[in-house]
Amino acid sequence: QVQLAESGGGLVQPGGSLRLSCAASGFKFDNYVIGWFRLAPGKGQEGVSCIGINDGSANYAASVKGRFTIVRDDAKRTVYLQMNSLKAEDTAVYYCHAEGGVVHTKTYWGQGTQVTVSS
Repeated sequence: QVQLAESGGGLVQPGGSLRLSCAASGFKFDNYVIGWFRLAPGKGQEGVSCIGINDGSANYAASVKGRFTIVRDDAKRTVYLQMNSLKAEDTAVYYCHAEGGVVHTKTYWGQGTQVTVSS
């Protein structure tokens, strides 16, 4: 059974840090690009960051560049999103996303984890 399980969300003060984790099971993890999206109230879905296969090349939205870092550990089938210098506008539900495959491209989503940045 395919599963992407996010964890690590919570309430943090502005300027604080959180580390999100996305643990994958049920598919060949190292053949998939893994990304994080977020959805905030009243806003559209935003792609936050993604990390490729093989060389692990990473991309970031302009809004988080320099503050967030994405890392993948293929041995643990887990991707981490380290979020530093958090701002109120980072408040959202963060979703893990996987896209890839050997023959046919497939896409999977996690259930999401809430991140709230507030004093």
